[in-house]
Amino acid sequence: MKTLTNQEEREANKFIEETIKVALNSTCERAKCGSIIVKDNEIIGQGFNSPANNSESQRRCNNNKDNYNKKITDKTCCVHAEQRAIMDALKNNPSKLKDSRLYFIRLNEKNEKEPAGKPYCTICSKMALDAGIVEFILMHKEGIKVYKTDEYNNLSYNYQE
Repeated sequence: MKTLTNQEEREANKFIEETIKVALNSTCERAKCGSIIVKDNEIIGQGFNSPANNSESQRRCNNNKDNYNKKITDKTCCVHAEQRAIMDALKNNPSKLKDSRLYFIRLNEKNEKEPAGKPYCTICSKMALDAGIVEFILMHKEGIKVYKTDEYNNLSYNYQE
């Protein structure tokens, strides 16, 4: 993992601002998240978290997660922003996915960006690896961090609360 500085940080902030715009489309009642995928300074995919098919019948945002069976590994009802961004890129720009970067942002209840936590989602990290995405970009309290996707995946598998 590396922390971006100077020109790299300024460029990443441009894309983080675009990711915020995408996150504002989220209909999740727990957290608003957004992702974009960038290749050669072009956004090739974007997504936000919301229930499957954006359907109210699939909404489980306020269910108590402790009541789910332990075999359910993703306790949200939403398709993740990263998953939607990957599906969007596969649909619209499949030839550009290889060696791309995925940006992720989470917004607070005031729609302001908030620092991301440690990598923990193996669903998204496996999907990104399989799609050919080479880097995850997250905003942390200490700055904007770049994770190689295989590193992100390993950190996700080893995540401990």
